[in-house]
Amino acid sequence: MTLTVSRVMDPTECYAIRYAVFVGEQKVPIDLERDELDATAVHLLARDGAQPVGAARIVIKGDTGKIGRVCVLKQARGTGLGAALIRESLEILRSTPSVTRAALGAQINALGFYEKLGFTAYGEVFDDAGIDHRMMELRFDI
Repeated sequence: MTLTVSRVMDPTECYAIRYAVFVGEQKVPIDLERDELDATAVHLLARDGAQPVGAARIVIKGDTGKIGRVCVLKQARGTGLGAALIRESLEILRSTPSVTRAALGAQINALGFYEKLGFTAYGEVFDDAGIDHRMMELRFDI
């Protein structure tokens, strides 16, 4: 297994993975999976060899880099690929001078995963596409 994560200019393969995970598995309505933020987001694609198996996106607004649409296909889960997507996202955000924190809306069942990567939960539980989430953040040293 050769796992890589890289930034892509054409997010077509990212969209296919997101569709499989969010729409196919989690039953997120298709009209909620893609939005206007995709046009300006930084898209990351994870591969096992040449095979696309994971994706994430980053949207920067002010001093915050919001990591979202993090997903890994079933056959690649448990390989460390989700953590690699987050680490690469954080690397990009830390190298962006205006960004002082990373934020994300975590599905409740993934809170522990993000806590292990340094994120802290805040705020109340909220519904996003029929799935309970909670906001999380990681502040960078200023």
